[in-house]
Amino acid sequence: MNLTEPGTTAPPSESGRAGWLRRRWLLVAVALLVLSAATWHLTKGPAATPDGAANGKGGLDSANRRVPVATQLATIQPDFEVTLSALGTVVARNTVAVHVRVDGELVQVVFREGQMVRVGDLLAVIDPRPFQVALDNALATLEKDKAQLANAQVDLERYRTLIADDSIPKQQYDSQVALVQQDKALVLADQAQVDNARLQLSFTRVTSPINGRVGLRQVDLGNVVHAADANGLVVITQVQPIDIVFPIPQERLPAVQRRIASGARLQVDVYDSDDRTLLSTGTLLTTDNQIDTTTGTVKLKAEFANHDSGLFPNQFVNVHLHLNRIDNALTIPSAAVQRGSPGLYAYVVKADNTVQIRPLKLGPTEGDRVQVVDGLATNERVVVDGVDKLRDGASVDLIDAAARSGATGQARAPRPAGSGNGGKRASGSAPGAP
Repeated sequence: MNLTEPGTTAPPSESGRAGWLRRRWLLVAVALLVLSAATWHLTKGPAATPDGAANGKGGLDSANRRVPVATQLATIQPDFEVTLSALGTVVARNTVAVHVRVDGELVQVVFREGQMVRVGDLLAVIDPRPFQVALDNALATLEKDKAQLANAQVDLERYRTLIADDSIPKQQYDSQVALVQQDKALVLADQAQVDNARLQLSFTRVTSPINGRVGLRQVDLGNVVHAADANGLVVITQVQPIDIVFPIPQERLPAVQRRIASGARLQVDVYDSDDRTLLSTGTLLTTDNQIDTTTGTVKLKAEFANHDSGLFPNQFVNVHLHLNRIDNALTIPSAAVQRGSPGLYAYVVKADNTVQIRPLKLGPTEGDRVQVVDGLATNERVVVDGVDKLRDGASVDLIDAAARSGATGQARAPRPAGSGNGGKRASGSAPGAP
């Protein structure tokens, strides 16, 4: 008897459910097989046929595809100037903290802050009245002792006459001689006191000991100043001329010393912190007498007239020392120089537009160009951009370096001659340079 209510479906039997599951898994297996075949056809199929057959073109496969590169020529520079670059510090030729030499009230300040002064210019005045009184007292004592000496000398002349007639004892005459000598010494001591009082009075007028620029005033008018004050009245720095101290690597010192020993006046250019604006030009003075063992550098000092006051004490600047000039130097861009297992080398483009690895022997670097001592000939073309995809013998397509730079938005603003990456000029020699 059928117990199912009207309008309902009887649950499938066990055999029916098993058949349904088998059909479902069969459909899934067929779908996976079709998907795998399509994937194999899309990824593996074209590689099995030549490039021309796959895409209907006669192009090269990926292994022989030409690499686009930017190149420049190796050229001769008639005057290739070698410079050493460093960070320098401007130092005043002389720095003096002006202190008073006597104690007293500051009654007059003559200088203006920032004023240029010369040796002997009056800076300030200390109340001179106590020192004038001391000088007057010393003068009075001197006059009194001079009168006493004159009287003793008159008595000595009288005793000399009497002793000749044997009218007085010789002891009395000898005592008078000693008294005259005593009074002479007393007058000399009084004269020293007068000179000292006059010197102390002169110290009430504070004058500049050097030529230079006056700094900020340390003491205000009306204060009592002392010779033992720590700060003094003002600091004066000599800025015309002014010096710059800068370090160079110790391996460059012999070349500098040879130039100095030959009597050459080495030019030194100073640029601002961006290494773009020329601030001043001077000459090298000397080298330090020892090498800094912590940095392996030696300090050099250069002198600058600084008439326009463009250099300021303790200012940080970029220094470029003109060390030497090479006539007719063969140079290439520094970007063309590569470093690897062959050492220093460059990719040279041959006539058939393939590249060759060429080992190089390099000289000094100046700006973005480096001297080639050996390994290249004039007008040979070297790769400066795109070397990361090159190998020896690879085929290349030449593109214009300027156009490539402009297209990629990497064109840089003009730099002063000799400037390098990061706003700094080249260090003066390339790695591996003699």
